[in-house]
Amino acid sequence: MNDETSRRHYPHGVPSWVDTEQPDPEAAAQFYGALFAWEVHDAMPPDAPGSYLIATLDGQDVAAIAPGTGAPAWNTYIACDDADATALAVQRAGGSVVDPPQDAGPGGRTATCADPQGSRFRLWQARRRLGAQLANVPGAWNFSDLHTADPSVLDFYASVFGWVHDESAAGMIRVPGYGEHLAATVDPDIHERQRFAPEGFADVVAGLAVTDDRPGWQVRFTVADRDDSVAAAERLGATVVSSADTEWTREAVIADPQGAQLTLSQFTPPAT
Repeated sequence: MNDETSRRHYPHGVPSWVDTEQPDPEAAAQFYGALFAWEVHDAMPPDAPGSYLIATLDGQDVAAIAPGTGAPAWNTYIACDDADATALAVQRAGGSVVDPPQDAGPGGRTATCADPQGSRFRLWQARRRLGAQLANVPGAWNFSDLHTADPSVLDFYASVFGWVHDESAAGMIRVPGYGEHLAATVDPDIHERQRFAPEGFADVVAGLAVTDDRPGWQVRFTVADRDDSVAAAERLGATVVSSADTEWTREAVIADPQGAQLTLSQFTPPAT
């Protein structure tokens, strides 16, 4: 594998990055650094206003922390080949463009959009910054989940991003061929490792939660032990919103000390 192939890059329609906007980015960096063992560095030039703190694990990009004046929250970015063309596709499919496409330095081009139900997400046309370079390990991003009371909104995402949702695979959203992309690039053993999983699992890029909660995108991070991570988060000033055990995971939704919510997820597959 050459260097370009070995770096994780994301096809059109695959969620590729997450960041959080916080009133006090430095305090957020201290919290997440202690909780997830992140190291952070500022991607902004020294003479530029503001900051964009890139979080790393083992030297690989996993997320970012930025200043924000609104309610603290986590954002999900979806990879696209052309941010301008995809923003137009969002509007044609019934969504809206909240912030029009603009360059984010040399890293890429982005836009903030909303689906027809108002759930916000961001587009990411990668240039130098390809997206999360490590995922699905303790301390790294695992998944983003769309919470909605009306799953027909997936027709919008199918039109814009080519997403597929199988009624027989509740909660799984796929980009067909993504598993083969991973097998050919950064994860050659994916099919063998997931041989016990449902058909098409390697193509899964996001989750769907049908709920009466306010529509929106929520992020989850992998942890080695949910209860230990919850206890650590509480010691660091977070609060627990809810917890649940599923067939495949042990989860807890927490609010960080500034109020941004995220899910801590421990993978606990059924015995095979």
